[in-house]
Amino acid sequence: MRRALITIAVAAALVSTTRAQTASGPPKLAVLIVVDQMRADYVTRFRGEWSSGLRRLLTKGAWFSNAAYPYMLTFTCAGHATVSTGALPHRHGIMQNTWFDRQSGKIVRCSEDDRPAGVGYGGSNGEGDSAARLLVPTFADQMRREKGARVVTLSLKARSAIMLAGQVADAVTWRNEALDGWQTSTAYGGAVAAVKAFVDANPVEADYGKPWIRTLPRGRYRYPDTLPGEMPPGGWSPVFPHVLTSRTGKPDAEFYTQWERSPYGDEYLGRMAAALAASFELGRHDTTDILGVSFSSPDLVGHAFGPLSEEVQDMYARLDRTIGTLLDRLDRLVGSDQYVVALTSDHGVSGVPEQLKLDGKNAGKLNIRALGEVVERAAAEALGPGKYVANGNYNDVYFEPGMYEKLKASPAALNAVVAELSKQPSVARVFRREELYDPSAIGSTDQTLRAAALSFVAERSGDLVVAMKPGWMFTGLATTHGSATDDDQRVPIIFFGRGIKPGEYREAASPADVTPTLAAIFGITMPQAEGRPLRSALAAPVSTATRP
Repeated sequence: MRRALITIAVAAALVSTTRAQTASGPPKLAVLIVVDQMRADYVTRFRGEWSSGLRRLLTKGAWFSNAAYPYMLTFTCAGHATVSTGALPHRHGIMQNTWFDRQSGKIVRCSEDDRPAGVGYGGSNGEGDSAARLLVPTFADQMRREKGARVVTLSLKARSAIMLAGQVADAVTWRNEALDGWQTSTAYGGAVAAVKAFVDANPVEADYGKPWIRTLPRGRYRYPDTLPGEMPPGGWSPVFPHVLTSRTGKPDAEFYTQWERSPYGDEYLGRMAAALAASFELGRHDTTDILGVSFSSPDLVGHAFGPLSEEVQDMYARLDRTIGTLLDRLDRLVGSDQYVVALTSDHGVSGVPEQLKLDGKNAGKLNIRALGEVVERAAAEALGPGKYVANGNYNDVYFEPGMYEKLKASPAALNAVVAELSKQPSVARVFRREELYDPSAIGSTDQTLRAAALSFVAERSGDLVVAMKPGWMFTGLATTHGSATDDDQRVPIIFFGRGIKPGEYREAASPADVTPTLAAIFGITMPQAEGRPLRSALAAPVSTATRP
């Protein structure tokens, strides 16, 4: 008996030593989670209803509760690029989801690339996409270069999966909205067997006919089921339940639109992420691997129903479970002490204008063409008839070639155009490109000017950039984002896992700090990053190789 006890004690000591040695190195897997359209106040509003993944991250992780984007154009592609590179739009080049390309004379998408070919999984091939328009390397790019990491990213949106990955990856997967199928491109090597196997075994169409019903007891929902201004997708009313179906009686575009605007989209991504982590044996190699997941459905639901809706509250209750299931799976695949998670969002969201008006706030919607028409009339009155405006895209007004220079040559004329545009009830400020191109604007104490300058990319931004008043937005959705307000800029940042000190941290932070913090953990460089490692949340000294 004594000999047996000694043997057991020695074995236990060896196991303990092995774990200690393993734990002394960096984590084996970095998990980067972006929740599309997760406003900072959702954590404080909804956390009492969370019992799984989001609760685990909050209670056992490091929560930065005072985090915000410092720039103005808070859009999905810009946010994902900022998170992945640690740089801001004026440096990484992705200032909007789309912009007007002066050379081609057309609107281009941030991930648009006509050189690679689109590759569909089981369906038609869509357009080619890549990160070619991203001007600086991502965290994943650097980890591949310096550590030989395997990189897998996925999302419903091409721009989200692509910006998390960067230029090269082992698998980058998204849904093609036009073709209603999963896709990649030859920029990332084409079709991947593990992705095809999962998609073939898990058809989205299996969710046809499923109802989206309330997850929580009815009394736990804070607001009425129907509020003014909600714009549910075709086939749904504003009230629960929402059944995933179509008027044709079979899966079609209407069904796929509903599916993406339901918890089933997130749940699918969570299952796919776990399956690909297993297929690629992420976290089980000699180096650290990367798994990037962007949950898009909260954004799509938020645009349709608004931040005060039962649908948004329910989405986060369901996302809590989805993330919990993913973390449980990673515990088994990699080991609970062998990975680190960074969770944040690409932007927040403004209130629905119709609801803001009921609260006595100044709010409304407009068409970007209306602003272009204002500029066109004012320019014609100042300089005579002509075609002045080439395009208006969200906050940017682009002039026809030579026309902005013509206005600048007559300061009174340009002043008159800016003054007329500034009179519009939706407009807070109008910036000229030379104001935003001035390097001093980046460090200005004028926070609106600074935010606009951080979003300005000379080759891609407009000649005039409009800052909207809070509560005002462009038409087409129940609500949106893209302004320099707290609702749009403030988002959560949470780190969890190996090497992280749990707790709430109230220091000012930015999503640009997320990957520099991960880089510090893994000892790699991110020379183009403008963010800094959030060292207060790190449990052990970190490498000084990463630039702040």
